[in-house]
Amino acid sequence: MTGALEESRSRFIDSWAEMGPKWGIPKTMAQIHALLMVAEKPLSTDDVMEELSISRGNANVNLRSLADWGLVRRVFIKGDRKEYFQSEKDVWNMFCRIARERKKREIEPVIETMQECLAMVEKDKASALFRERVGQLLDLVKTLDYVLGKIAQQERNAIIPRILKLLA
Repeated sequence: MTGALEESRSRFIDSWAEMGPKWGIPKTMAQIHALLMVAEKPLSTDDVMEELSISRGNANVNLRSLADWGLVRRVFIKGDRKEYFQSEKDVWNMFCRIARERKKREIEPVIETMQECLAMVEKDKASALFRERVGQLLDLVKTLDYVLGKIAQQERNAIIPRILKLLA
């Protein structure tokens, strides 16, 4: 690997790792994801540990989480007993999987809680302002949920990416 490529690769991994916590993703999980995205071949847990100077436990927990999100998959290499990992390489598919997981883990529980809050004060005359504001917010969050749902369904369909390109 050339010096420029190695430096650029390292900078990308660091940048992705810094962005992760801003999106609610642990820094190490983002580092591993970035490393696997730019890796030319599948990497073993040992490769990840060595490349990022992290413990086996940290590597295992974060690789499992990335696999649960559908962002990496386990790869078996014939004749090798180690487990290898490879990142989703298609950025649109990756985005759709992230949208689907965030919708499920973050948006849907918020919608459920808002609906429960509104139901609790449905008959309370003193709660009109509360109901109005939470109701408006609920409508907005439901719209976001709908949009994320449509995006998440587009994994094998190129319509939304084309629409987004037209808007740019």
